[in-house]
Amino acid sequence: MSAIPDTLPVIDDELDVLSDLIPLGKRDIIELGCGAAQLARSLLSRFRDSRVTGLEVDERQHAKNLASPRPGLSFVAGGAQAIPFADASFDVALMLKSLHHVPMPLLEQALAEVGRVLRPRGYLYVSEPVYAGPFNAVIRLFNDEGVVRAAAQAALDTVLKSGHWEQVAERRFEMPVVFKDFDDFEKRIMRPTFADHQIDDAKLAEVRAALQPHLGAGGAHFQRPMHVRLLRRI
Repeated sequence: MSAIPDTLPVIDDELDVLSDLIPLGKRDIIELGCGAAQLARSLLSRFRDSRVTGLEVDERQHAKNLASPRPGLSFVAGGAQAIPFADASFDVALMLKSLHHVPMPLLEQALAEVGRVLRPRGYLYVSEPVYAGPFNAVIRLFNDEGVVRAAAQAALDTVLKSGHWEQVAERRFEMPVVFKDFDDFEKRIMRPTFADHQIDDAKLAEVRAALQPHLGAGGAHFQRPMHVRLLRRI
């Protein structure tokens, strides 16, 4: 991996990073763990001749996605470890803050599945939060992802040794994250639809106290460090 620079650029829209690394016109793209598919919708507004399929394991989010269709975007329920598509179906696979959510025993299987559904010379774009910084320090009080994030990076290192992939680019940057108040943080981060972090009153008070120093008149503003690795199927 490349050395980490002292000062990271601030990126408001990750689509700018993605489109700088990969030609996105006339592409068949799959996003694994698409969530609300915000980047996919933005991508299709900019590259109207491409098609995006969003794969999502969270049933509640999947239902919301189906209720908000748009041309060029389709949704399928499923996980990266069992992608319900034929071999060589896509040009690009996206994993945006989702690789570390794959169960650790299934990481190798998930990356093998990605390789299977990509066409020759297809790209895998993996964007992962870095386990560092003030934002991470608050989150780890109720959801410590240190082990799973390290496992995600190790899984990428392992597949690169297989001879079936090459890493063609790497980017590090920070993304702004804003919460208007503690209730906004609690709803979006502490109580997502896809996970139960077992938040009791004591934990809620602890996290509230940790977030308080970051709250001002304009809410809580963080810069979240991100690490992108772009792999290409050989």
